[in-house]
Amino acid sequence: MKSMDLNKAMIIGNVTRDPETRTTPGGQTVTNFSVATNLVWKDQSGARQEKAEFHNVVAWRRLAETISQYVKKGSRIYVEGRIQTRSWDDQATNVKRYRTEIIADNMIMLDRAGAGQGQNKSYQNSSSNQTEQPAPVDDFSQSSAPTQSKVTADEEINVEDIPF
Repeated sequence: MKSMDLNKAMIIGNVTRDPETRTTPGGQTVTNFSVATNLVWKDQSGARQEKAEFHNVVAWRRLAETISQYVKKGSRIYVEGRIQTRSWDDQATNVKRYRTEIIADNMIMLDRAGAGQGQNKSYQNSSSNQTEQPAPVDDFSQSSAPTQSKVTADEEINVEDIPF
């Protein structure tokens, strides 16, 4: 029996710092930034509680270029991608370090001001020349959500169209 795995992350939040963009020695563009998501609830006594979660996000190629051009600290965005943990040996302390990140495949800018006439712009990575980070195979796009469709970089989507 063949098992099916799924590694999908979807977040909506605010960018906590301006994205940092660089180019790899192989010529690939990569952009790093952080997104804060907030959880609000009422405890047993009815008092309002709030907790922020911070997510490290990495975008490659054309999506990285778009994010570096349009996304700034404080921007409200939707990010979709996969979760990846990488490790390295810290040379200063001789300790193994870990960092969990969302490798972005899609991004929607949710700010009204920058989206143009109340519309939101969606961007996604192109599938060409992916030597640095291969794109995940999405076997679930049609079977798990038959009413959803893939949004190309030229289409626009409303916040109300996001299925959650």
